Amino acid sequence: EIVVVTVNKQVILRHPRDPEDIYREAVTRAVRHCVKHHPHLELWLDKGYTKPVLRDQLEKAVRAGIADITQQVVLLRQEDSQKHKGLQAVDHIAWAIYQRYERGNNRFWEAIRHRIIVEEIVEHHLW
Repeated sequence: EIVVVTVNKQVILRHPRDPEDIYREAVTRAVRHCVKHHPHLELWLDKGYTKPVLRDQLEKAVRAGIADITQQVVLLRQEDSQKHKGLQAVDHIAWAIYQRYERGNNRFWEAIRHRIIVEEIVEHHLW
């Protein structure tokens, strides 16, 4: 199953003070969708941040974003994608989605679209 959350940055009227808030918002929305389908979840994220404080901020944002969903248990891990083949597969999926929305190339998206259970495109002002 694939959950997609895409933020259309062109509709953001006033960017947040911290540009990482956009990423945290997208990840939180994706995790909410996942938890609604699978309330007991072990989630692996690419450890894209080298600073522990940024990893902590991401985890706090995600946990705050799912706190209202009852009876959920989420184990959250941030690992280096180069060391985990599963995360490398997710990188390929993210690339296919990027190709669809940024390049207008649906070829790779067509190969995965039957696995997409949620596709949310955030097109409203968030900040």
